[in-house]
Amino acid sequence: MSVHYDLEKNKAYTTKLRALQKELPPLCSEFFRGIENTTSVLTRYGYAVDLKGFFLFLLSLPEEFDCREMNDITIDVIGRIRPVHIEMYLEHTTYYRSEERERFNHERGKSRKLSTLRSFLKYFYKKERIASNPATLVDLPKIHEKPIIRLEADEIANFLDAVESGAGLTKKQIEYHKRTRVRDLAILTLFLSTGIRISELVGINLSDVNFMTNEFTITRKGGNRDTLSFGDEARAALLAYMAQREGVSVDPQSEGALFLSLQQKRITARAVEQLVKKYAALAVPLKRISPHKLRSTFGTMLYRETGDIYLVADVLGHKDVNTTKKHYAAISEDRRRVAAKAIRLRDDGEQD
Repeated sequence: MSVHYDLEKNKAYTTKLRALQKELPPLCSEFFRGIENTTSVLTRYGYAVDLKGFFLFLLSLPEEFDCREMNDITIDVIGRIRPVHIEMYLEHTTYYRSEERERFNHERGKSRKLSTLRSFLKYFYKKERIASNPATLVDLPKIHEKPIIRLEADEIANFLDAVESGAGLTKKQIEYHKRTRVRDLAILTLFLSTGIRISELVGINLSDVNFMTNEFTITRKGGNRDTLSFGDEARAALLAYMAQREGVSVDPQSEGALFLSLQQKRITARAVEQLVKKYAALAVPLKRISPHKLRSTFGTMLYRETGDIYLVADVLGHKDVNTTKKHYAAISEDRRRVAAKAIRLRDDGEQD
């Protein structure tokens, strides 16, 4: 099972969260303890990053809050926050400099930051430590849906052909390709035939794969375990990779990992993103393809084949089917157009 991988990831983020908490006002420790049983450590770490940015903004308003450092931000200061201060903060995040870097936030980034503040203030409001939650009076930014980018059938074939042949790679890339071709083909075939997330893929262990039933077990977002099936193409690609992997001297910390880097350690999400980008540049240079776009490609193919949005939601691991509907609404419209043309009321040329 890939529990070891998830445990290590949780340990790493717990360490990062504890270090970041030392930079935040003391009252934040109470908040993070209070939500520990209902959130993941990745969620809490994200909250901590957003809260640090908000508190730094408050410190830039000494005439409003009379605070000079983080420890000056007490529950009394939190109680003086008004909707206008949050709106000022969100406007500030549109563009600012942090640690000598330029940073930008559009509607999705601002929406996430506002959601963090809503959760933070909601906690102290429920505890009757503050009189209201001003963040609820600030409207969430309107999210403009991005067009769904996915591969079409011919592009999928070109994409996998590029992985197998390596045609178009530089001389340096070809040297690596000789050693990673079989692994890369297994990874990308698994993406396209199951729609798993990149975090789920890198967490797969050898013991998670069952070739007797053509199934493998993954850890979903939130920590739930799930079992997915794979078809003949993925089976063949995985078996070829497993045969190549046998006898490899693996780093002791990654012995159970299915997919390995050239350093014989568990492959990282960053490395997978890079290999997807590399082959996509060869096969579909006009599209920006990422692992998530491969997931969208799978979802599209499954929905077109079955027309069952609930099946797509289940296989993709969406908790809310509305999330799935939002992503595949355009395909539904295509199906409606087909339905409109499917019924002929009169033969061509028929007269009254």
